[in-house]
Amino acid sequence: MMMPPPQPLTAALALAPLFLILILFFFSGPVVCWRPWPNIQPNSTDFLFGGSKKYEGSSEFVKLKYHMGPVLTANITVYPIWYGKWESSQKRIIREFIGSVSAPDTKPPSVAGWWKTVRLYTDQTSANISGTVHIGEEKNDRFYSHGKSLTRLSVQSVIKSAVSASTRPLPVNPKSGVYLLLTSDDVYVQDFCNNVCGFHYFTFPSIVGYTLPYAWVGNSAKLCPGVCAYPFAVPNYIPGLKAVKSPNGDVGVDAMISVIAHEIAELATNPLVNAWYAGQDPVFPVEIADLCEGIYGTGGGGSYAGQMLNDKDGATYNMNGIRRRFLVQWVWNHLVNYCTGPNALDQ
Repeated sequence: MMMPPPQPLTAALALAPLFLILILFFFSGPVVCWRPWPNIQPNSTDFLFGGSKKYEGSSEFVKLKYHMGPVLTANITVYPIWYGKWESSQKRIIREFIGSVSAPDTKPPSVAGWWKTVRLYTDQTSANISGTVHIGEEKNDRFYSHGKSLTRLSVQSVIKSAVSASTRPLPVNPKSGVYLLLTSDDVYVQDFCNNVCGFHYFTFPSIVGYTLPYAWVGNSAKLCPGVCAYPFAVPNYIPGLKAVKSPNGDVGVDAMISVIAHEIAELATNPLVNAWYAGQDPVFPVEIADLCEGIYGTGGGGSYAGQMLNDKDGATYNMNGIRRRFLVQWVWNHLVNYCTGPNALDQ
């Protein structure tokens, strides 16, 4: 399949040498509202009452801008790559979340209602982000083809293996495809647990052969549940925080759902890192989910997640899917200049 020329990061980066793009890839990091990262110096009052001290992330200082790059306006197809050992029950949770994005008849507050905020973002032609998100072909890599410790570059090599496999390769879909690499709980990825729980970028033609938007999200159940599975688990170095019960009985996978949502929302609005982000520096983009990380309901800010819901079994959630419930972080609404979600009390 012929591949269109890769989109430039910006007019300036289009002429930049390869090492500058590699610097951008390796040293760009997420800017988060709040997560209990282990490198933060413990201070109980700061952890419990400090953080951003924002009300639902609202701020007149946030200037999210459109930088003229493409967004995903065509129907979005998510191609999961299951790296490592996955239970069928775990796959079902993730599949049903992705399937819920385009299920408008779901009981509110719903995942589809959450996606409506993402759809507010447009491209140069005023076309909105697509309202259709569905799962495409899937690939299993149960034998850890690239080992159990991956770098950011070897993540791209895993994707290359998936699209170039001799049997049942994933389709190459640069226009509307999202390649979602999901690593099992015994796989470490560069920077995992230290300052990322997932990330997104685009593949390099020099490695994969194509420019494809992709995301990686890891299962933190064994490696760092107190960081990346928060609030279903809490770190022991922060006194006073209490974990909540996960809605689908799998702490690691239930926590992955919000990270998957985070990355897909940002891939849709900033697939080549030259569309929607705050700040003037594309090396450190602050995107629509970064601004709201840790906020799940009205009043959220700092380490307070906001007002959430509880089912009859005591599990915590804030959105309904097709057959399940999920806890998903809010995203930034550039029209009102604060984080919004379908479970907001003013909805």
